[in-house]
Amino acid sequence: MTRPEGAEAHHRALESLYAAAPINRLFASMLEIPEPGVARISFEIVPDHFHAAGAAHGTSYFKMLDDAAFYACNSLITDRFLLTTQFNLVLTRPLAAGPVIAEGRWISGQRRVFVGDARLIAADGEEVARGTGTFMRSRIALASLPGYRIA
Repeated sequence: MTRPEGAEAHHRALESLYAAAPINRLFASMLEIPEPGVARISFEIVPDHFHAAGAAHGTSYFKMLDDAAFYACNSLITDRFLLTTQFNLVLTRPLAAGPVIAEGRWISGQRRVFVGDARLIAADGEEVARGTGTFMRSRIALASLPGYRIA
């Protein structure tokens, strides 16, 4: 098996970074970066994510939309970790227990500020939420983060 190089190696290292984040112990999920500027997160909504009325709390929507848009944008730069500076959400439907996909994509920006959007797709194939975020290049070197490993 050949070792990934270039963009592919960076994408695998970002997937490893995502998996190592402590928050993902609360939101079991898996990140896939199939190409530059695109990210997909597969996760499962479970009753532990519900608010008092029996559907997913907004934190679940925000976390997955933000992560998908963020990683789509961070897939384009190999030196620095991005930071979310702003994020807008549109929640269109309650999210019940079951599998969900967050699809993120880079929209614009290539130097200091990036814009990305994402959508949540429920198991029935319907979009249940959408978000757009602004992400700024930080001073944090990706190579300094314990989960970021170039294989």
